[in-house]
Amino acid sequence: MLRSAVTHRNHYSWERARFLLRSAAMTTTTAEMSAEILPRADASSTAAQTKPRSRAMILLPVLALGAGAAIGGWVLATRGHETTDDAYVEGHVANVSPRVSGQVVKVLVKDNQHVNPGDVLVELDDRDLRARDAASKADLAAARAQLRAAQTQLDVTRSDVDSNLQVARGGMAQAAAVGGTTRAAILQAQADISAATAQRGLAASELERSKRLFGEGALSQSQLDTRQSELERADASLAQTRARLASAESNLDNSAGTLQNARGRLIAAESGPQRLDAAAAQVELAQARVDQAQAAYDQAELNLSYTKIRSEVSGVVSRRSVELGQNVSPDRPLMALVALDDTWVVANFKEDQIAHLRPGARADVTVDAFDGEKLTGHVDSLSGGTGSRFSLLPPDNASGNFTKVVQRVPVLIRLDPHPGFELRPGLSAVASVSTK
Repeated sequence: MLRSAVTHRNHYSWERARFLLRSAAMTTTTAEMSAEILPRADASSTAAQTKPRSRAMILLPVLALGAGAAIGGWVLATRGHETTDDAYVEGHVANVSPRVSGQVVKVLVKDNQHVNPGDVLVELDDRDLRARDAASKADLAAARAQLRAAQTQLDVTRSDVDSNLQVARGGMAQAAAVGGTTRAAILQAQADISAATAQRGLAASELERSKRLFGEGALSQSQLDTRQSELERADASLAQTRARLASAESNLDNSAGTLQNARGRLIAAESGPQRLDAAAAQVELAQARVDQAQAAYDQAELNLSYTKIRSEVSGVVSRRSVELGQNVSPDRPLMALVALDDTWVVANFKEDQIAHLRPGARADVTVDAFDGEKLTGHVDSLSGGTGSRFSLLPPDNASGNFTKVVQRVPVLIRLDPHPGFELRPGLSAVASVSTK
């Protein structure tokens, strides 16, 4: 298909050349016929017409040969190239808009001024944003203080939980030991009561026997008194052992209460992990508040820095619309920056010219602004569709009457370095691409 398209284009060029040659020949023939008819009309002027006729016979073939040579040269010159004058210089145009709303206090650039990346273009009133920045900084300090307090409380809670658990376990062991000692004391007191009861019974029997012997005169009064005192000592010892038993039983009740209290303290101490979790949750909450305050402070710092509108690229200030005292907002651009160090050419070739256009092909570009100076470059890429396809209202050939219109395909041409030539977007150009 591509070979047939090229053959058709070459055939069309030769047919056009033949047509021009035939037209030149017909012009020569017409001139000769006119030169022959005029002498016949006026026989008296034959001699006068002979000289102009001879000049025409010489001049017209020369003109025809010149026209043929020009046509042939044009065919040879344009063969292997595709040319279009529907081309223009394109470049990056960056619209500059503020990031925050505010009132303009300084405009530091003028129209058509060259700026570099980082240069301050416009300054906005920053007093409101400074106040917000100070407030966010104070909120961040308060949040950090709350975080430190929560972390300290967590450490204290962790220490209390560990110590309380140790104390509760010790109290539980002590209460259990006291209960065991009290039970042993009760058993000892019960044994002592049994022994004291037996001792009192023996003393009572001895006293009764001593009384009988004293009545018979076989025992003295002093011996009887001794037996009486032994019975009284046995009674006292029995009462003492019973008192010890009562005291031990009372201590057992107290130790039971102490054991219950120790068990309660142990249960409370064992709930320490839940207290630790609560304290850790407070630390996490305080940390989240710190993060939130930090984000608010960072945003306030950014907004404060946005009051100085800086250039992001190197370029020329164009279409400046900002003035001193003006209230600006992010939805309206203040100016445009045109980057003159990165420009290219967009050539809109007809659809029957792109068959042999390939990326990397040599291209010659003539910019109208430089008096026909030829610049070299290469084809970078071809557009994915025709220009009309991406227009605001693309044509719909499936409806209504159809009229075929030759479409154009944008071709991006990158130029070689060209010192001394400063191309500006929008300049008209003529592009010629080699198809060899």
